[in-house]
Amino acid sequence: MEFKALDGKQVEVQVNDKKYLRHAIQTHYIQLGESYIDIIEKYVKPIYEENDIISISEKIISLCQKRVVYKKDMKVGPLAKFLSKFAMRSDAGVGVDNPYKMQFAINLCGRLKVIWAAIAGGFCKIFRKRGVFYKIVGPEVSGLDGFYGHVFKEYSEFGIRIPHDSKGVCNEIYEKLGVKAMIVDANDFNVEILGKADSIDYDDEVLRKMIKDNPAGQEKTLTPIVLIRESNK
Repeated sequence: MEFKALDGKQVEVQVNDKKYLRHAIQTHYIQLGESYIDIIEKYVKPIYEENDIISISEKIISLCQKRVVYKKDMKVGPLAKFLSKFAMRSDAGVGVDNPYKMQFAINLCGRLKVIWAAIAGGFCKIFRKRGVFYKIVGPEVSGLDGFYGHVFKEYSEFGIRIPHDSKGVCNEIYEKLGVKAMIVDANDFNVEILGKADSIDYDDEVLRKMIKDNPAGQEKTLTPIVLIRESNK
């Protein structure tokens, strides 16, 4: 197969003393409740070779698992509206400057913990230390996506939570399809490995370096899966 890169990305990346080829796989627009097994069988299996690894966007797995929270089921209170006014905005995605995400944090963690996180986060900003709020409230809040519709209109009506049992999902994919997978939360600023199959020998730091430039691109490209293969050149 011919490996192709998205605009602004490179096919090949070097990690330590090895080179890897990356191919962003285009899929259809994936809806709530679809089967990630069927998706991978359709788009990955025909081009997959032994020892390849696939990187899957966490958003796709969450949609398949119906891990969403709807605006219509949330009541945004005065505390969420107040605290969200002081939160930093980020180009990486929706943050707690969005009142719905702040309300999600309050519902999940409780008012006192969120207030403490906001105070600690604000204090640490004085010393240019970022991300303290999210470290306190945890990955369920920091990983929440959605609540905006500038790419896909439907996403304005719900928030997308991080997947349930990412490692278990990756092991299921390997058991049923023989495909080594990792689930990642990646953007053009950061990469986080949420889970990987036990069959993958690489540590998380090496895996992050393989996709550090986010070769999957953004949502509008419909390329949520990246095939990674060691180069034999």
